[in-house]
Amino acid sequence: MPKQFKPPVIDPLGVAEISSTGYPSPYKEQVAGRSKRKLGDAAGLTQFGVNLTTLKPGSCSSMRHWHESEDEFVYVLTGELVLITDAGEQKLGPGAACGFPAGKRDGHHLINSSKSPSTYLEIGTRTKSDDVTYPDVDLKAVNDGKGWKYLRKNGTPY
Repeated sequence: MPKQFKPPVIDPLGVAEISSTGYPSPYKEQVAGRSKRKLGDAAGLTQFGVNLTTLKPGSCSSMRHWHESEDEFVYVLTGELVLITDAGEQKLGPGAACGFPAGKRDGHHLINSSKSPSTYLEIGTRTKSDDVTYPDVDLKAVNDGKGWKYLRKNGTPY
């Protein structure tokens, strides 16, 4: 693959890798092995996001959650991941895809329980506001158009 591309083509590995999270402790420690390359931003997309995400062994994508207003789609590229939903656990490998429609109250996340890093594409709509429910932990996220705020379920901030 050539190192230099002309727009609209981007080199995914040339996009900065970000490992930060807005999660408060103790939740941010659980995603410490997650990194993302914001391919949608690099391509100038505004209506949906596309991230090339890597999970190191033992890490998870997020706390199990569902979005009120945003659709999510995942396509596994390398490695093995465990998808956990209300229905239980399923192993996913390269080529597996799954979608999570906005408003469907089925918490989900991915865990890398293998001994090697795994990569996947995550694609989601960019709504101006959204509420995220985390059924297993004392956490909720609210985006009021000014950015994400992480709160306890009773509404008090972390």
